[in-house]
Amino acid sequence: MSLDNCPRCGKLYANNFRDICPACIKEIDEEYTRCSDYLRKNKGATLQELSEGTNVTIRQIHRFIREGRISIMEGPNLTYACESCGKAIREGSMCMECRGRFAKQFKDATVMPERDEKKSLRDTYQTDKMRDWPK
Repeated sequence: MSLDNCPRCGKLYANNFRDICPACIKEIDEEYTRCSDYLRKNKGATLQELSEGTNVTIRQIHRFIREGRISIMEGPNLTYACESCGKAIREGSMCMECRGRFAKQFKDATVMPERDEKKSLRDTYQTDKMRDWPK
């Protein structure tokens, strides 16, 4: 068991299993309960309305969504911004266009070195016979 400072509140705590102190864990659980109760009463709430109605930051609500604690199905109007372009999305961290562009760039970056490697091998002559080597 080691001592560490809580990244959320800065207090010293005994670091066991979580990266934050027990007081912050309790506060986050209370924030989740407020969000969950608000969504049960207001099914059509947007992310901004949820944040204002519960006094929970949008950043924390995003964490709840990414962790799967808040389901997008519970709130049909809940959307959040794509991390790349800012377009409103309902799942993942990027919209389909950015995901496709990212996948294409990744594919192009990994294919180029393979082509260069094949080209360099094509320009050389290799043999496994050692008869020409000096003795």
